[in-house]
Amino acid sequence: MRTFHRSTALAAAGTAVLALALTACGGSDTGAKDAGAAKPDAPAAAASAQPSKDAAAPAGSTTGGTSAKSGGTSGSGSSSSGGTSGGSSSGTSGGGTAGTTSGSGAKQAGAKSGGGNDTDSYAYTHACSGGQVTVRVTTRTASQRVIEVRNTGSSACGLSYYPAVDLGSSTSADQSRNIKPLVPGGLGGPPAYALRAGRTAYAVIDLDPSGATTGTVPGIDEMNVLANGVDMPAAETRNFPLGSGAKVLKPKLGLYNATVSDAVASMKQADTQS
Repeated sequence: MRTFHRSTALAAAGTAVLALALTACGGSDTGAKDAGAAKPDAPAAAASAQPSKDAAAPAGSTTGGTSAKSGGTSGSGSSSSGGTSGGSSSGTSGGGTAGTTSGSGAKQAGAKSGGGNDTDSYAYTHACSGGQVTVRVTTRTASQRVIEVRNTGSSACGLSYYPAVDLGSSTSADQSRNIKPLVPGGLGGPPAYALRAGRTAYAVIDLDPSGATTGTVPGIDEMNVLANGVDMPAAETRNFPLGSGAKVLKPKLGLYNATVSDAVASMKQADTQS
C-alpha cells in the first residue's frame, strides 16, 4: 500500500508538470501568433505613409513637371511649325521665347517668299531690262513732256537716275548731232532709282524752258528715250513723235521721281549737260 501511494503521488506530480509545460507552450504559441499578426501591420503602415510622402511634395510636381516638359517640347515644336506658317497663339503660349523667335523668323521667311525680290536693295543689284518695263510719253504743257516708265514684272529693278534722252529729226539718218538736255548735277545717294513691281517712275522734260518763240532749233520732231541709260543697250531706245512745229531750245530733264510734281521740281534744277 505504501508503494501504491508513492506511484500515485508520482503520477500526480507528472501530470502537474505536464500541465505546466502545456500551459507554457500555449502561451508561447499565442505570443508567436500575436507577433506574427503584428508583422503585417508594419507594411500596412508603410503603404499608408507613401501617399503622405507624395502629398508632402508640391502637388503634381512629378506629373506636372513631366507635363511641363512635354508641354514645352510640344509647344516649341508647335511654335516652330506655327512660325513657319506665320506663327500661332498656341505655339507662342507653349513655346515662350522659341515661339517668338520662330514667329519672327516666319515673318522673315514670309517676306522673302512673298516679296523678297520687290525691295529697293534688290533693285540696286538688278537693273531693269527692256522686257520688264514699258515706256510712255504724254504731254503736260505745250513744252513739257512726261516720260512714264512702268515696271510690269514681279520683281523690283533699278533704273538710271534719269532716262537717256535726245531730240532730233525722224528723217535724219545721222543722229549724232541730236540735242541732249541739261540734267541736275551733283548726283548722289542710292546707286539707282528703285522701281518696284507694278510702279511707275516719272521724268519730265521741258523742251523750251525759256518759252522762246524765236531762235529755237529747227527740224526737231522726235524724242528718243532709253529708260535705263546705263544698263540697257541702245536697241531698247524708243522713239516718240513731238509733232511738227515743236520748239526746242536748251531743254531740261529732271530725275526719275514717284510723282509728276516731284519730277517737274527736279527738272527745274537741271544745270549740267547730259
